[in-house]
Amino acid sequence: MTTLPRPTTTLTADDARRMALRAQGFLGAPDRRAGVRGVLRHLGAVQLDTISVLARSHELIPYARLGAVGRKTVESAYWTDTHAFEYWSHAACILPVEEWPHFAFRRRAYRGRPHWNHQLPDGAYDQVIKQLRAEGPLTATELGGAKKTNDWWDWSGTKVAVERALMYGEVVCVERRGWKRVYDLAERAIPDALLHDELDDTECVRRLVRLAGESLGVGTRADIADYHRLKGEQVDAVIADSGLVPVEVEGWGKPAWADPAALATPPRGRHRTTLLSPFDSLIWERARTERIFGFTHRLEAYVPKPKRVYGYFAMPVLAGGLLVGRVDPAREGSTLVARQVTLDGPKAVPAVAQALIEAATWVNCTDVRVERVDAPELREPLTRELAGLLG
Repeated sequence: MTTLPRPTTTLTADDARRMALRAQGFLGAPDRRAGVRGVLRHLGAVQLDTISVLARSHELIPYARLGAVGRKTVESAYWTDTHAFEYWSHAACILPVEEWPHFAFRRRAYRGRPHWNHQLPDGAYDQVIKQLRAEGPLTATELGGAKKTNDWWDWSGTKVAVERALMYGEVVCVERRGWKRVYDLAERAIPDALLHDELDDTECVRRLVRLAGESLGVGTRADIADYHRLKGEQVDAVIADSGLVPVEVEGWGKPAWADPAALATPPRGRHRTTLLSPFDSLIWERARTERIFGFTHRLEAYVPKPKRVYGYFAMPVLAGGLLVGRVDPAREGSTLVARQVTLDGPKAVPAVAQALIEAATWVNCTDVRVERVDAPELREPLTRELAGLLG
């Protein structure tokens, strides 16, 4: 077992919170010249999800950091010039294309995996590769159909084959058309300098551990492992020579590691006020969110409606470097509807109102309607604040 050096730096909980905010692109002026692609590189991974309320989550991530960047601009930034590829990281994620070599360990693991949820029909894999080579890039529909029935899990043999090839790394997705994945041969789509699996598992994991530490600012073993869904023992094997520095964070009660560059400069700058996607990497790990912000966050889209506490797609509100409430939004024509609003006291009212107005403007809504406020006495102040901002 590797003996780790003892921490020589102690951080306050507030230090750790501010470091996390800066590492995630919320503290300090955003790099607008780098834009959406800069956000992706900075975070290392942007999670994808099918749910679309105000917008899809991969659109909400740069919005939260850059403000009202155009939605077409967001899509173009991800899906042109082979800037990014899709793969399994924290979940299904958009990843900077330069990280392709560092996921070789995961591609190898998938190639050696003995059991799968979907059975691969005989000959389907070779047929997909042959068709892509001759006709690609293609969507699953163009390859012959994504599903056998309307059930989302009932994949066609073609879909099973092309998804398996994607996991193996023989096929890649570097583009989407109308939310549909466009598949191509990796040998054709990935730049030659990156198209290799030469790095061994240790080197791949070491790189992802270092990237996770940089993207988190400071984190526990579990935080770092969760960022790219590594195993704890994988982190243990490389953490000592990952370049991350052991630190102690007051109140955390667990060993932590920090990005040395984050330790070198105290985090300063403005805190953005915004709605956050529940899939935002600032908050996607529940235990970390509770530890850093004292805020319990849970996506309830997959919870039966009677058991929901905060709503279908409750979006936390970030203001002043804190999570001060949450909004469950919807859209009705040109009206942004706040189905349910939860506020952390009266002081949160202006921030929540500001976040709602800005989000409404971004998605071309001209009005905001509040349906329910968990603290009824705050409904009138919130409505009044919104009216003043709407003019």
